[in-house]
Amino acid sequence: MASLDEGWADPARLHREGRKARMLLDAAREAAAEAVGCRADEVVFTPSGTRAVHAGVTGALAGRRRVGRHLIVSSVEHSSVLHAADMCEAEGGTVTRVAVGRTGAVTPSAYAAALRPDTALACLQSANHEVGTVQPVAEVAGVCREAGVPLLVDAAQSLGWGPVGGDWSLLTASAHKWGGPPGVGLLVVRKGVRFAAQGPVDERESGRAPGFENIPAIVAAVASLRAVRAEAAREAVRLRELTERIRTRVPELVPDVEVVGDAGHRLPGIVTFSCLYVDGEALLHELDRAGFSVSSGSSCTSSTLTPSHVLRAMGVLSEGNVRVSLPPGTAEADVARFLEVLPGAVAGVREKLGAPAPATAAGARELLVDSLGKRCPIPVIELAKVIGEVPVGGIVRVLSDDAAARLDIPAWCEMRGQEYVGEEPADRGTAYLVRRVT
Repeated sequence: MASLDEGWADPARLHREGRKARMLLDAAREAAAEAVGCRADEVVFTPSGTRAVHAGVTGALAGRRRVGRHLIVSSVEHSSVLHAADMCEAEGGTVTRVAVGRTGAVTPSAYAAALRPDTALACLQSANHEVGTVQPVAEVAGVCREAGVPLLVDAAQSLGWGPVGGDWSLLTASAHKWGGPPGVGLLVVRKGVRFAAQGPVDERESGRAPGFENIPAIVAAVASLRAVRAEAAREAVRLRELTERIRTRVPELVPDVEVVGDAGHRLPGIVTFSCLYVDGEALLHELDRAGFSVSSGSSCTSSTLTPSHVLRAMGVLSEGNVRVSLPPGTAEADVARFLEVLPGAVAGVREKLGAPAPATAAGARELLVDSLGKRCPIPVIELAKVIGEVPVGGIVRVLSDDAAARLDIPAWCEMRGQEYVGEEPADRGTAYLVRRVT
C-alpha cells in the first residue's frame, strides 16, 4: 500500500519523491535476492516472465558468441524457452533438444552428452508446468559447470515453494505463478557470467530491462513471494496429500485413465491425467459447468490440432488430458467434490462420442478403420470398437490424418496391452498398425 502512495516517482531521479521510490525498489530487490539466494545486484525486474526468459537466453548467447552459437534445451521447456531456441536457429545457431522419459524428467547424462565445444548456453526448467515433474537441476548444473557452460533455470513454477539449488548461472521467474500480480518477471544473472543485453537499452535495471519500473507491482510481487514462502513448507505437505488422493482415486473411479508425471519428484499442487475416448475440450467444459477451472494439454482444443509438446515428448496419452492445479488454500472439500463430479463428467462425454464397450467377438485377421478427417479422440475410439473383432494376432489398420494419432494410438496400445506395430504411408494420411495381443 505504501508503494501506491510513494512509489509513483522516477527512482532514477534525485528529488525526494524519486529517492522514496528508489528505496522501495531497492528494498524489493533485496527481498527478491533473499528469496532466490543470490546477490541483490544480480536481480533484474522485467515486464514479464517471458521477457525475462528471452532477455536471459539472448543475452547469454550474445555474451558467449566467441565460444559458439550452440544452445541446449529440454524437449519439455516452457514455450518461451522453445521460442527463444527457434530464434537462435533462425539466426544461424544450432539447438539440441534433450529428450525426456515417460515421467517428463531429463537425465544429467543426457545433458552431458549434448555438450559441445561450441555450446554457449544450456536451459532447464526447475519443474514442468504441465505435469509437475521436478527436474534434476543441481546435477545438470554441476555437469554444465564442469564443462564451463552456464545454465539458465526457468524457475517460474517452483520459486514460490523454495529456492532453486545447484550452481546455476542464470534464473528466470514470473510473479503471477506464485500468486503475485501479472506483469512482473525476475531475471537473475550471476556475477562472472558473460552477458550482453540485446536490443535497445537504457540506464535502468543494469541495462537489461529497459523502461520505467512498475514499482507498486514489483513491491506487490515480492511481498506476495515472501507471504507464500512463509507458508510453503506446511502448505506443501497438505497439498501433496490432496494431489496424491487425486492420483490414487481417479484411476479407481474412472476406467481407462493414465496419470502422468513423476509420482514422487513433483510439485505439491499439480496433478495431471488423461482419459481414453474423451475430447479434452468437452471434458473441460463439463467440469467448468460444475465449478472447476482446470486446464488441458490435450490436442482437442479450439486453439490447436496438435498435442501438447510436453505430452508428445513424454510419449504419454494426450486425449482427454486434464491438468488440476491446487493453489495454496485449496479446501479438502473441493477435492472431494471434484472426485465426485469427475466420473459422471467423463462418462457423459464418452457417451456423446460413442465410446466402445468391451468386445469379445473374433473374425477377420485384418480390419481397416478409416478415420480420415476425424479428430482426437475419434480414431482411438474407432480402433477400440473393432479390436475385439480380430482374433489374437490379428491386425487393425487405422487410417488417420490427425497429428494426435501418432501419439495416442501407441499410448492406447500400452494402456490396453496391445502391440503397436508401427506406421505406414498411405495415399491420404497415415496407416497405424495395431496387433491384438489380448
